[in-house]
Amino acid sequence: MNERLHAFVRGDVQGVSFRWFTALEAHRLGLTGWVRNRGDGGVEVLAEGGRDALEILVEKLRRGPREARVENVELVWEEATGEFPDFGIEATV
Repeated sequence: MNERLHAFVRGDVQGVSFRWFTALEAHRLGLTGWVRNRGDGGVEVLAEGGRDALEILVEKLRRGPREARVENVELVWEEATGEFPDFGIEATV
């Protein structure tokens, strides 16, 4: 049974390849959804898949790529909709 994870990552997470890092990990884990920069300097992630894979993604988000400094990751768990065919990088909001 799939679930949906909506995560908001804060810290020094823009300009350090955080979106690319997240997309690579999501693809590796077989997740669908998207990642995007936010106008407030954070990164937003919406991912769907199995709970175990999503939990692994959460751990990756808490660490981020080497150049990032993650201060906080806010998580919202929801019911999956199955609306995403793959995982992509979205435009900044």
